[in-house]
Order: sequence, then C-alpha cells, then structure tokens
Amino acid sequence: MFKLLILLFIFVPLTEIYLLIQVGTLIGAVPTLALIILTAFVGVFLLRIQGLMTLAKIRQSMDQGELPAGSLIEGLILLIAGVLLLTPGFFTDVLGFVCLIPRVRQWLVSLLIRRFFVLHVRPHESQPVVIEGEFHKDEH
Repeated sequence: MFKLLILLFIFVPLTEIYLLIQVGTLIGAVPTLALIILTAFVGVFLLRIQGLMTLAKIRQSMDQGELPAGSLIEGLILLIAGVLLLTPGFFTDVLGFVCLIPRVRQWLVSLLIRRFFVLHVRPHESQPVVIEGEFHKDEH
C-alpha cells in the first residue's frame, strides 16, 4: 500500500505536468488556464448536485432504520471526486468526473464493500456454544 502511494505521488504530478504542457502547446496558455478553471467550476456544480442526492439517500436509509453503509461510502467517493476536481490538471479532472458517474460510483461501492466488509466477517464466531447434558429437577 505504501509503495502504491509513493507511485501515485510521483506518477500523478508528472502526468499532470506532461498534459498541461501538451494542451498548452496545442491551444495556448490562456485557454489552457481557462479550461482548468472551467472544469473546476463545472465539477463543483455537479459535485454539489450529486452530494445532495447522496445526502438524501443517507437520510432516507436512516429514516427506514437501515444502515446507510453504501451511501456513506458513496459520499466518501464524492469527497475524493471533489478533491480531484479542485486539483488543477486534466488527469485529476478526468478521474474526478469519472467518480461523478453514478454507475461507476455504485461499482466502486460494491467493490469496496466486498473487499473490506465481506472478507473480514468470520461466520464461525457468530455460532452459539452448545453444551450437552441432562437436567433433573429435585422436589425437596
């Protein structure tokens, strides 16, 4: 996990720099900056809508007495999407916009639930202990 984080901290900035240079060369510096700012605003707008919808789902689940685990994880994914969209660059914007797609979020939620919750449940621990024996009641 630590190696993956190190790789991301090296790969993502280098990719962003490369893409910014390529797009800047292709369309110019000012349009590139305008595009970065525009994607941040559009991303925040979409994030707000999706976040409010997720909050409504969490409230609805809690009103029905259910644990909103999936909706909470979905909210976490939206938070990550927001950070990615506010980070300047095209690579992080694409990742952020992908996280805003409901089907992708649902897939990520199911993946995370399977990975972290289902694998850590031990079915044998929940079975009761049975001690066999006989019982006689004395009448004194």
